[in-house]
Amino acid sequence: MHKTKKAALALATVLALGISPIASAHSLARDSSAQPPLVIVPSPTGNFQDNFSPFQGNQNYGTGGLIYQTLFYYNTLGPQVYPLLGVNSKWSNGNKTLTVNLQPKARWSDGKAFTSADVVFTFNLLKQYPAADTNGDWQQLQSVKAAGPHTVVFHFKTADVPFAWYVLGQTYIVPQHIWAKLGNPAKVAMTTPIGTGPYVLSDFSPQVYHMKTNPYFYGPKPAVTNLEFPAYSGNDSADMALAKGDIAWSGIFIPNIRQIYAYKSPHNKYWFPAGGIQTLYANLKNPNLKNLAVRRAISMAMNRQQMSTEGEYGYEGVPSPTGLILPANQPWLDKQLPKSDLAFSYNPNASIKLLEQAGYKRNKQGMFMDKKGKPLSFTLQVPTGWTDWDTDCQIIEENLKQIGINVSLQEEQFGAYYGNLNSHHFQLAMSWTVAGPTPYYLYYNMLSKTGNWNLEQWSNPKTEQALKAFQSTTNAAQQHRAINALEQQMAEQLPTIPVVFNAVWYEYNDANYTGWPTPSNPYSNPAPYTSPAIAVVLAHLHPVK
Repeated sequence: MHKTKKAALALATVLALGISPIASAHSLARDSSAQPPLVIVPSPTGNFQDNFSPFQGNQNYGTGGLIYQTLFYYNTLGPQVYPLLGVNSKWSNGNKTLTVNLQPKARWSDGKAFTSADVVFTFNLLKQYPAADTNGDWQQLQSVKAAGPHTVVFHFKTADVPFAWYVLGQTYIVPQHIWAKLGNPAKVAMTTPIGTGPYVLSDFSPQVYHMKTNPYFYGPKPAVTNLEFPAYSGNDSADMALAKGDIAWSGIFIPNIRQIYAYKSPHNKYWFPAGGIQTLYANLKNPNLKNLAVRRAISMAMNRQQMSTEGEYGYEGVPSPTGLILPANQPWLDKQLPKSDLAFSYNPNASIKLLEQAGYKRNKQGMFMDKKGKPLSFTLQVPTGWTDWDTDCQIIEENLKQIGINVSLQEEQFGAYYGNLNSHHFQLAMSWTVAGPTPYYLYYNMLSKTGNWNLEQWSNPKTEQALKAFQSTTNAAQQHRAINALEQQMAEQLPTIPVVFNAVWYEYNDANYTGWPTPSNPYSNPAPYTSPAIAVVLAHLHPVK
């Protein structure tokens, strides 16, 4: 279901149901004599593995951000860029050289000094062991060199300004004096992590682990001094603990959240901002799906509002035809676009007329036939057990049947589904997008010939031209013009067909702490399963007085 979907989405980005808790959690009742730990359950995963390595996908929550740090944090819901181990950065050499000044006061949690040598070592380690380079840093980097104890110079093979996010905001820095002895980082299960982040691991068991503030942390000491991560076996038990106030911060899907959670206490709050787009991918090697009229007809026949209400519980709204993630990407929206490019319309009659104008004719059963006399029929792949997507696909099946297009649902185990999408072995498929701090990342991954999630196999010189224009400049006006061109292509050419937004799951209890991200103050991605955002949120929290 949603828990499985979230884990799979995280896996894909890197590549892209019990009734009782395994461990009891502390109550959140306030105690004036001692600060209770902040109880965090990013997702119910069952027993924990003793692994705090930033280079492995099965690392425990908080490894990235709380223990190990990147150079900067880029807010995916707003314009903020937070300095972490980096203080500032500057492009030069035609935007092929990036110089970063480092935090001179930073120390590792064992007391040793942090220097540029650690940064250079980390990137060279990834170069030596490509399996650990999950961001593909060295696909774009030419070299990484120190220019003094607190300055690092990154040389890129070509001008690629947005790729700095992966280098500066997604690559965690490790201490040379520890990791130089460990060999291939992709094979290291780190049990005694040493980092520069605001917290250190204080104890671990498969049922629960704790973190406390790092005494050597260079920044302001977090107001939240103790963290507790209890293991839960499934959504049901975690939902119950959340409703009772036993969990302060979580990122769990909860059906009927108002009744089950919010109404239980005035301190139980939630916010599900859009963090991506759930999209219908059409394999453009299929001659009928390659026809824009067919894609437009499919889009106009889809009742997205019904999918939002019935399939997504009203949590995930209808997206923009531009592919922008709103409201986070609102500053990028081209207001000069015609109204038809800014909102989807549900119009089955117009879908039928489009198909007729494109030369498709109905048979006696009312189903459209292609030019070869075969029924206009497609399979639609979706992962089995993803109940919201299953419902959405059933609605699409019914919608398209009403206009004369036959759709057969093909539910696959996730491994087979993921393999089929990567090998383009599908006709229609429901899937996600791979987004980032600006619209460029979604467009690049989904539309570029070199993007890692171009499932539909879109290839268009104007798309590549716009992406290249964005990559090569730091000029905001030029970047906006490039994004505007991509918005128009998305809305008018429908290389993929947006369905609904993908939500970021986020629940919190403000009985003891204030300063949480809200719709009016989206200073960070609020989900505790996102890194390094988790540390930015904790840095903003303060005890309720």
